[in-house]
Amino acid sequence: MSQQDTEQQATISRVTTGMRVVDSTGADVGTVDLVQRGDPNAVTVQGTPNADPGSSLDELIESTAVEEPEVPADLAARLLHSGYLKVSTDLVPTGAVYVLADRIAAVADGELRLTVPAADLPSEE
Repeated sequence: MSQQDTEQQATISRVTTGMRVVDSTGADVGTVDLVQRGDPNAVTVQGTPNADPGSSLDELIESTAVEEPEVPADLAARLLHSGYLKVSTDLVPTGAVYVLADRIAAVADGELRLTVPAADLPSEE
């Protein structure tokens, strides 16, 4: 793991759900809904191919559950590799955006500041 990756993981480990998120312009983005540390071995989003929902309700719910992150596969691989946050927001119709770990500028006083404007954040599909 590189020095940059180590620093990103240390930063993301200080983020908690419910934390306020502010973009690089100082605009309020929303609140952290999910924190996912990076996995340097992650290369793809693993689904359950040929899932058979079976007969129980639990199996049916599990087979239809959407795995995070809900973005195109190439972006999902980057998010899983570097680590990411899912932020609940009113800025996009889907109600959530994703933040790559390397887009976190600072975490202090219960607030997370980004290095980019909110418009540059990929939204949930």
